[in-house]
Amino acid sequence: MDLNLDTLKREILDHLDSTGLAVFRGTPGGLEGQPLVLWDAEKYPDYHAFLDVAIKAGIRMVVFATAELESDDLDSLQEQLEECELPREERRGFEGRIRELRIHTGTTCTLELAFGLDGRLYVFDVQPDWYDEFLDLEEEISANYADDDEELDEGGSLGGYFSKN
Repeated sequence: MDLNLDTLKREILDHLDSTGLAVFRGTPGGLEGQPLVLWDAEKYPDYHAFLDVAIKAGIRMVVFATAELESDDLDSLQEQLEECELPREERRGFEGRIRELRIHTGTTCTLELAFGLDGRLYVFDVQPDWYDEFLDLEEEISANYADDDEELDEGGSLGGYFSKN
């Protein structure tokens, strides 16, 4: 779903203030490794319904976390790309996709709401379509980067060469 998370972020914070729920400002991705139950934000994108569940369950505090796409994220992706051995056209395609994503620099790319209950974290997590494109691109470049490293490890360099003389 193509969302403007900057607007949604302000709206959610205003709503949280009006409900009296305490807001713990977490870091995005800080929930990884915890037992999670994810809200189906595709079918039920209204955060009000998620927060209504929390309130009805007696929750008094929610975790709120957001992240923005930073130019460093795209620069790092560009650096990885430069280290990959790719055909010229494929490289240009990746470079174009990185360039297109630069318009989103400084824009909120992920928003998480969560609350804990009975040893589990219940999570409402949304991201715009363009951020999914960033994640896909990151995965594709990383796969090419990893392939290059494997080729070197498998004898693609002279590092393991020795003379029998």
